[in-house]
Amino acid sequence: MKLDPRQTPIVHLRAGGTSLIIDTTPGTASTDTASQPVILAWGPDLGDLSEPALQAIRTASTATVQAGELSDESRLGVIPLASSGWMGRPGLSGHRADGSGWSPRLVCTGADLEGSRVTYQLLDVQAGLDVELVLEVLPQGLVRARAELTNTAPAPYFLDELSVALPLPLTATEILDFAGRWGLERAPQRSTVEVGCHLRESRHGRPGFASPMAMFCGETGFSFERGRVWGLHVAHSGNGRTWVERTSTGRQVIGGGELLLPGEIALGTGDSYRTPWIYGQCTEGLDDAARQLHRWERTLPAHPDVERPVSLNVWEAVYFNHDLPTLTALAERAASIGVERFVLDDGWFKGRRNDRAGLGDWTVDADVWPGGLHPLVDRVRELGMEFGLWVEPEMINPDSDLARAHPEWIMRARDELPAEWRHQQVLNITIPAAWEYLHAAIGRLIDEYGIGYLKWDHNRDLIEAGDAGGRAVVHEQTLACYRLMDALRAEHPGLEIESCASGGGRIDLEMLTHVQRVWPSDCIDPHERQSIMRWTSQIAAPEYLGSHIASPRSHTTGRVSDLSFRAGTALWGHLGFEWDLLAASEEDLAQLRQWVTLFKAHRPNLFSGDIVRRDVADGSMWLHGVVAADRCSAMFQLATRERSPLSPRGMMPIPGLDPDRTYRLQAVLVGDGPDGLVAPPWAAEGIELPGSVLGQVGVHTPLLNPDQVLILTVRAV
Repeated sequence: MKLDPRQTPIVHLRAGGTSLIIDTTPGTASTDTASQPVILAWGPDLGDLSEPALQAIRTASTATVQAGELSDESRLGVIPLASSGWMGRPGLSGHRADGSGWSPRLVCTGADLEGSRVTYQLLDVQAGLDVELVLEVLPQGLVRARAELTNTAPAPYFLDELSVALPLPLTATEILDFAGRWGLERAPQRSTVEVGCHLRESRHGRPGFASPMAMFCGETGFSFERGRVWGLHVAHSGNGRTWVERTSTGRQVIGGGELLLPGEIALGTGDSYRTPWIYGQCTEGLDDAARQLHRWERTLPAHPDVERPVSLNVWEAVYFNHDLPTLTALAERAASIGVERFVLDDGWFKGRRNDRAGLGDWTVDADVWPGGLHPLVDRVRELGMEFGLWVEPEMINPDSDLARAHPEWIMRARDELPAEWRHQQVLNITIPAAWEYLHAAIGRLIDEYGIGYLKWDHNRDLIEAGDAGGRAVVHEQTLACYRLMDALRAEHPGLEIESCASGGGRIDLEMLTHVQRVWPSDCIDPHERQSIMRWTSQIAAPEYLGSHIASPRSHTTGRVSDLSFRAGTALWGHLGFEWDLLAASEEDLAQLRQWVTLFKAHRPNLFSGDIVRRDVADGSMWLHGVVAADRCSAMFQLATRERSPLSPRGMMPIPGLDPDRTYRLQAVLVGDGPDGLVAPPWAAEGIELPGSVLGQVGVHTPLLNPDQVLILTVRAV
C-alpha cells in the first residue's frame, strides 16, 4: 500500500508481541517535506492504536528546546545525520572527490506499507543520493532494518559508512557484549552505559574470535529470566561495527552496520550499496531473546531438519596421517556406536601432508589415495553412514599448483604478499575466473563422491585484502562466498554446509541463512565448551551448533575430563565425535552407545523446543535445558562449574514448564553416572510435582564435583 508520508506520517508496525512506531512528521522549521523516519516507540506490543493516539505519542515524545541548543527540535532518524542536529555517530558518511556530499540531508518522498513491513524512499537532491530504508517487525517479534543507497549524480560517491540506529530508553544502563580468542570464543563482558560511545569493531574480514556477536543493553542486572533488554546484531560475515551511544542531551541509541575499508565502496552513477540486515530485539531477559531468534531461524529455507545425524569428524583422530586401513577401521567403529555421518577432514587433497602446502589444489592426492576416495566412501556407505568432506575454498597456500599458475588471484594491497597466517593467503574470489574455478572443482568432488556435507573452513583473517589494483574488497569477497555456497547447494539438493572459521570465527545470522551448521570453537574441552555453547546459543539455535565428544585429554587445553562430563556437555547441540575411537576401551564404547541412544531419543525436542538457562545457587552451578514446544517434556543438564563455599547448595527451580500440569522429574544415569555423585531422593527415585512447584520452589541440588553434569528429564504425567 502506497503512503504519502505527509498525509500519513505515523506508522505502527506490530507482530510477535512487538510494536514499532515510526514517524515522518516534518520538523517545525519545515512544513513542505517529510522528515526521514524517526522511531517513536520500540518495545512490547501496545495494541491497536487510533490515529489520535499515535499523534498523542508523537506529542508526548517531543523534547523541550532549551537554551544553548538548536532552535528547532532535533530529529534522531533511523539513519542518524548531523544535518538534523544529531552530533553523535553519523549513520551516513561519505563524500565526492571535490569534497561535496559529506553532510547529506535526507527527506522522505514516499513509503510502501505491506503488513508489518514499511519501505521508505529518502532523497537528497543536492547531494545526488537516494536511500531506500526498510523497517520490518517479523512474526517472532524481531525488528530488522536495512538501507540501500544509490548515487544519482554524475560524479562518483565514496561511501565511508551506512548504518542504522535504534533508540534506547535511559533505563537501559548496562551493556553485555562478548570478547574472546581462538579456543575461547564468546566470553561475556559487562559494562555500564556512560555518556559517550561504546563501540566494537571487527576488522578481521570475518566476525572473528573477539566478535561482540550481539550487543545487549538493558536494565541493570538483567539476566536470562528477567530484566528488560534491547539487543542488536549485524547480520554480516565480514567486517562490522556495533555500538551503544549516550549523549548529554539525554538521547541513547544502539546501532550497527558493516565496517567499510577506505575506498572500498565507490559508487558510480546509478550504482548502489545495500547494508546487511540489522536485527533488533526488545525482550524480558536473555532467554526470551534467544528463543525469539531460534524461532525465526527455524522458518529459514536453509534450516536443517531436526533429525540431525550423529557425526564423526576424524581430525583429532588422524590429523594429516591419512591411510585407508586406519580410516576404514575408524568408520566401522563409529558405525558400531550409532554414528550416522563420517567426515574426512584436512589432508586428503594433492600435496597436503601438513598445513604448509596444497590449499587451492582441490583434487584427491593420488599418492595417498591411489584409488581415489572411492574405497573409503563405499565402505562408509555400506555401514549406513553419510560421507562428508573438509574444504577451505577461500584460502590458498603459496606452495600450491594454483598459486604458481595464478599468483594474481592472491589478495594483496601492494606488490608484496600480506603477512602469512597458518602458512596461507586468501584467494580472491571476487575475480570471476577464481570463483568459477572453485565452483567447478568443488562441484566435481560432490558429484564424483556423492558428498552430502561440506565442512567449510576459513582459517585466517583477511589482512590487506585487496584486488589486483590494491583496492579493498572484503565486502565483495563476503558476498562472493555467499553466492558460492548458495550455488553449490542449489545444484546439489540436500547438500549441507558447516561454517567453520578456525572454530567460531564466522558465526552470524546472515551466515545461518546459507549454512546448516556452525562450529562454535576448535576447543572441545567440555569445561570451556560449557561457556562457549551457553553464549553461542544466544544467537544460534542448538541444531546449528556442532557439539562433539572429545578425547579424554583435550588437544587444546591438556585438561583431562571423564566421559560422563564430555558426553553430557556435548548433548546440547548437533552431537558428534572428535576422538580416535580406535583408542577407546570397550567400556567407553558401551557408554557411548548409551549416550548416542539418549541423544537420538530426545533430538526432535532438543531441536524444536525452547532454551532455558539459569545460574544455580551462587552461580557455581549452571542449569541448561530445552523445553518442548508443547511443554509436555523437557531435558536439562546441571553442570558444576567450580567448587563453592556453600555445600549443599540449596534448592534449584526447574523453569519453563506449564504451571498447571504435573510432571515427573528424574535423573538419567549413563553407566554409573558422574563419579562420586551423591543424589538426593528425588534424583534417585524420580518425583512428581506440579509445574508451578517445580518452577517456583524446585528441588534440592545434588552433590556434584567440579566438571560434572547430571542429566534430568521431565515428562508431563
